[in-house]
Amino acid sequence: MSLEDIRNERIKKLEILKEKGVDPYPVSVSRDFLISEVLKDFSKLSKKKKHSYVVGRIMAIREHGGSIFFDINDGSSQMQAYLKKDEAGEEQFSLFRETVDMGDFVELKGSFFVTKKKEKTIKVSQWRMSAKSLRPLPAQWYGLQDTEERFRKRYLDLLMNKEVKKRFLLRSKIISEIRNFLDKEGFLEVETPILQLVAGGALAEPFTTHHNALDIDLYLRIAPELYLKELLIGGITKVYEIGRSFRNEGIDATHNPEFTMIEVYEAYRDAQYLQKFIEKGIKAITKKILGKNDIEFNGNKISMSKKFNILSYYDVLKKYALLLDPANSSREDIALKAKQFGIDVRDFETKEKIMDNLFKKLCRPKIIQPTFVIDYPVGTSPLAKRKSKENNLIDRFQLIIGGLEVVNGFSELNDPIDQKERFVEQDKAKERGEKEISPSDEDYLEAMEYGMPLASGLGIGIDRLIMLLTDTHNIREVILFPTLKPK
Repeated sequence: MSLEDIRNERIKKLEILKEKGVDPYPVSVSRDFLISEVLKDFSKLSKKKKHSYVVGRIMAIREHGGSIFFDINDGSSQMQAYLKKDEAGEEQFSLFRETVDMGDFVELKGSFFVTKKKEKTIKVSQWRMSAKSLRPLPAQWYGLQDTEERFRKRYLDLLMNKEVKKRFLLRSKIISEIRNFLDKEGFLEVETPILQLVAGGALAEPFTTHHNALDIDLYLRIAPELYLKELLIGGITKVYEIGRSFRNEGIDATHNPEFTMIEVYEAYRDAQYLQKFIEKGIKAITKKILGKNDIEFNGNKISMSKKFNILSYYDVLKKYALLLDPANSSREDIALKAKQFGIDVRDFETKEKIMDNLFKKLCRPKIIQPTFVIDYPVGTSPLAKRKSKENNLIDRFQLIIGGLEVVNGFSELNDPIDQKERFVEQDKAKERGEKEISPSDEDYLEAMEYGMPLASGLGIGIDRLIMLLTDTHNIREVILFPTLKPK
């Protein structure tokens, strides 16, 4: 039977309900307990022999002569229901047989008992349709075989795949634990604009939109960083934001154009302090959520209990990208090395950008155990403070775990003169054709000139952290509604 035939049959059943004076989509239902509550207090409830109401979706139906067994799920849990003609009456029994399908939502009134097979069950004395489904669930139809169909129809994916639902419930718990950890540490949660006049705070290409009433172009934020640092200037010394950011970039196993970030800033602290702080936080959250210190990711056992490793950026490039002297190599030499490894090099790309592409392709996937990569060249971040005037390094770190960049942080640049010069370099890069820049922001520079405290900040890719803690290898598996190309 085709999907259209099945749908037509269900519409006929819908009409039967209406003809019998039954509203298939009532405005309210009666419910005394969640199914999870019934199962938890089953012994107590079954002894009372009192009739109670539960509501949920029918997930399976098994008919045996004058009896019908079916499974009902209300989102909290699932249990068996039992409808017997002799007890519910001919009219209720026949109407159920004639009109109910898997996927329908029903209200049940009954008492609780245990079957001979030790199955906790509700014996139905009365039932009522609460929402008639017109399409069959995947298990009845063709199943959710196609991965993209699972993402497009996440509602069915959640309904039919317990592991998927479990993953997203865990995602929510992880975000809650991050929030609890920061709140206990005295950080203030805030909200900053998603629509911004200048798309700054990171090196990325933004999405552009237009506001009709003001007749101005606006950008979906690529990061909340600059606004959060303005709050540091305003005297809020410990601040964070959890929210969506948007980058007009490619889609792959670790990138989605719309993603969740948390950014954290603290005045009077440097990057070294922040490394210790985030190590403490990630270890605590892992232990609280998973109940253990070691995790499995992509076939690797990763220890979250040991002290995190520390490696310099240049040492990592020497080891994995075979750059003998990355600090002093010319752009031409680094470009040649990149091309040898199949990395495209564009004329406008700087030496630092080419090195970063080498790092992402060759180095990062090989760093499995938790490792802080430190001491990046100035050209890799226009917002990070220099380590000293004598060298060309910034006080920046990235935390790599399981080959994923999970955290990016640095001591914040608070010298407005240096910041302006860095912005000018970004503007020049844009003129050369680079799209992933952090452009000049005059309002932010003005705020800095009022005095910005020494501070450090970090960003955590929530989606990648969820991937890591759930041993999931594609970012679209941890985002409820990932960005997909239309059919």
